[in-house]
Amino acid sequence: MALTVITYDHPLNERIRTLLRLEDLFAKFLFFSAKPDVIDHHAAIISLFEILEVAGRADLKTDLLQELERQKIVLETLRHNPAILESALNEVLAGIKRTSGHLYNLPGKFGQHLRENEWLMSIKQRTNIPGGVCEFDLPSYHYWLNQECVARQQNLSQWIAPLLPIHDGLTIVLKMLRDSGASSRHTANQGSFQQMLSGKSVQMLRVAPQSDLPCYPEVSANKYAINIRFTHFGSERSRVCNQAIDFDLTLCSL
Repeated sequence: MALTVITYDHPLNERIRTLLRLEDLFAKFLFFSAKPDVIDHHAAIISLFEILEVAGRADLKTDLLQELERQKIVLETLRHNPAILESALNEVLAGIKRTSGHLYNLPGKFGQHLRENEWLMSIKQRTNIPGGVCEFDLPSYHYWLNQECVARQQNLSQWIAPLLPIHDGLTIVLKMLRDSGASSRHTANQGSFQQMLSGKSVQMLRVAPQSDLPCYPEVSANKYAINIRFTHFGSERSRVCNQAIDFDLTLCSL
């Protein structure tokens, strides 16, 4: 049986941490909203509220516009480089230009259309209470969940549409970030590994264990050093895998 390689992304600053969280939440919303069942659409609503919470803590629009503009300038310098396929470069630049235009046209504060929807906000408040969205707590929500699937999906599409430029922007930025680093093979002797960064600027690590052992990496890092400990999965108390574990490490930075 072929080895299943799991890649673990570990952000080294709050901005990248926020983008990764939003990437995960948008993926969940888009997955569940495309499904037909009531439970899926409830999960989509929960993801929508979490997107609103996470994104509301940062000036994402400005951050993404600045990063996209910076990447566009960098990519423009690659024109006429014989090692770069011109058509692929033009496609990436067109995507950046299109997404930047959509971001510029975003009105007001992120998710303001959701905050102004009293019905949605009443549901959001109840979701903070365990079991707080039962039909006797929110009969109007129960009514919505019992509408035709197409009607629910139309509502979900309307609610997410103004947020999609943020999704498109972070998708471009994270792809460039992941593609920015070169992978190198290392060995964690007795399950532990340390590497000094020697002044190198790193925004995210990617760790991919090359082993079928039931273990996962726990990462702690700062601007000076990276520490990785592979921990055994399946026991009640965490313990280090006291074996040599090969893994690929990628240092990513924009």
